[in-house]
Amino acid sequence: MDKKFIHPPELFKHPAYSRVITVTGPSKMIFIAGQTASDENYKPMFVGDMRGQYQRVMEALTIQLKAAGATWDDVVFRRLFVLDMDAFIKIQTDPSMSFPWHPDRPPPSTLIGVTRLSHPDFLIEIDLMAVTNG
Repeated sequence: MDKKFIHPPELFKHPAYSRVITVTGPSKMIFIAGQTASDENYKPMFVGDMRGQYQRVMEALTIQLKAAGATWDDVVFRRLFVLDMDAFIKIQTDPSMSFPWHPDRPPPSTLIGVTRLSHPDFLIEIDLMAVTNG
């Protein structure tokens, strides 16, 4: 299986996501449902703390990828829902933050501002699509 990250030179190369990824060859598709910063009882964690919630969501997504036999290198799409766009952009542009993907190959992403998630204390939710060798 071959994954190709494409950044058309005619468009701005965004530092937080790739514009296009293609996948060729036999593969297994993995879909991970929206993940919030919740504990094992679905209780909100890091209430009021966007950075804490983001880090918890990323940890939980990493666990789910591993359970499916994948890594962040296999993620081909990421969709983010956030309550506070400015707070999230501040996290994404903070040079002290580390991200689990290669800096030259971030997954294509869509960032959506919402008015509420499934619990009023959730500030962020992320779902993923990944592809591995079949």
